[in-house]
Amino acid sequence: MTVGTPIERIWPAPVTGALTDPQLTALYGRAARPHLRVNFVASADGAVTLDGYSAGLSGEPDKRVFGLLRMLCDGLVVAAGTLRHEGYRAVRLSPERRAWRREQGLAEFPTLVVVSGSLDLDPAQAAFADAPVRPIVLTHADAVPPPGLTDVADVVRCGTPSPDGNGQADATGQGDGSGQAGGTGPVGTAGRVDGAGRVDGSGRVDLVAGLAELRRRGLDQLLCEGGPHLFGALTAADLVDELCLTVAPLLAGAGPGRISAGDTSVPRHLPLRHVLAAGDGVLMLRYARDLAETPPAGTAPAA
Repeated sequence: MTVGTPIERIWPAPVTGALTDPQLTALYGRAARPHLRVNFVASADGAVTLDGYSAGLSGEPDKRVFGLLRMLCDGLVVAAGTLRHEGYRAVRLSPERRAWRREQGLAEFPTLVVVSGSLDLDPAQAAFADAPVRPIVLTHADAVPPPGLTDVADVVRCGTPSPDGNGQADATGQGDGSGQAGGTGPVGTAGRVDGAGRVDGSGRVDLVAGLAELRRRGLDQLLCEGGPHLFGALTAADLVDELCLTVAPLLAGAGPGRISAGDTSVPRHLPLRHVLAAGDGVLMLRYARDLAETPPAGTAPAA
């Protein structure tokens, strides 16, 4: 691609000159074991949106890395509210990035994975209808799919039913902040979470079981783009291996939420791995687990 605003590495070992796409790809890379990476953008004072949107926080360098992270993943995980509010299109890549994936022995496109408590999804949305790879929807035991959804996506039930079994309540559509989903719109949530990583809707989407099922299907390298409640749920379940955080050089002021939301959970140590700086003042931070750590829940394939 044509590089506009240069990106340089300033820590741990400074690299003089603008980084190329191959150099950035090597810096982020693919893990040697099943791995969940989360990607977000925020202002310097912690805001996840400007006027309810992430577009004002995301510039050309951020979008460049955003695209490379999609190229590197097997599965792109997103909450249903984020999918709806951001108006996700089909997950497609440039010819150059598709060629890179083929050279690595990967599928030409990553698989879209949607987490939904109510299955309030539109099968005609381009993310489903125009998908180059059949998407996967993670839901709970008694959620009822709308007509046509199973024609365009695999619906995987990995949670407990609701007490009344009616499958009607939806905890995935609240606009509460922004995951970095292309920087084009407001973002919803993925519901409330308990300590086992189950997202509360009418029933519960068990994220531990869901990620294990994805890995059973060969989707080992996962990239989550939000929203904040899904990030909070994944953190509470100790499923997050890595956080890529772009920090925009501006103060948004009071009002917008954080990149993570939901019930409180145990703090998780996540060491800093690199700091990149773009010519427009943007910082790109990468935090990741030590490889020697015990793998998080959901790593092993489901039996």
